[in-house]
Amino acid sequence: MNKRLFIVFEGIDSSGKSTQAQMLKSYFLATEEKAEISSEPSNGIIGNMIRQALKQRIVFNRDRNLFDEQMAYLFAADRHDHLYNEIDGVFKLIQDNYHVISTRYYFSSLAYNCETVDKFNFIQQLNARFPNPDLTIYIDIPIEISVKRLQERSLKEIYETKNKLTKVRSQYQQIFSKYKGRAIAVDGTKEPEQIYQQIVEFIQANFN
Repeated sequence: MNKRLFIVFEGIDSSGKSTQAQMLKSYFLATEEKAEISSEPSNGIIGNMIRQALKQRIVFNRDRNLFDEQMAYLFAADRHDHLYNEIDGVFKLIQDNYHVISTRYYFSSLAYNCETVDKFNFIQQLNARFPNPDLTIYIDIPIEISVKRLQERSLKEIYETKNKLTKVRSQYQQIFSKYKGRAIAVDGTKEPEQIYQQIVEFIQANFN
């Protein structure tokens, strides 16, 4: 494969993004191509701040609308650093001949932080200059499965509620019904190996 790819996994919490990202990385390595997982929030300074806020160890504002707006700004700042920093940014890794696989990108901001049309437009403008990935893989699962998987975790994040995830899933479906970039939707209720095979077959058919 000549082109180095920037591939993004999206989906509600516990949809299997991290599992598939790791399996895809292993696929590239098995074909003797370099690959790295570099997700959002990133491991940078801003990304770590976001992680603490999601765990509610940092409280920026108790007004939920203002909190969501602040998070949107932070995610955009972290996204810029994730893409362009000169140490391990996405484009630095691609320049160094790596395929880059990310769990979450600007689609997550549109899905999680947009409960009104005004908020959607605001966040869309905030992220308008970020490039589309080469491929976006949306893993769709029913809310009930997400909630069940989340119950097995010891710590829940602020957005991990049934009501919130229902809205987020609906938003994702609207986003990808209108998205003009290259994307595929996969059924996250299938066995991980089946999902992996579908993804690999799509990549082989479209990028070799």
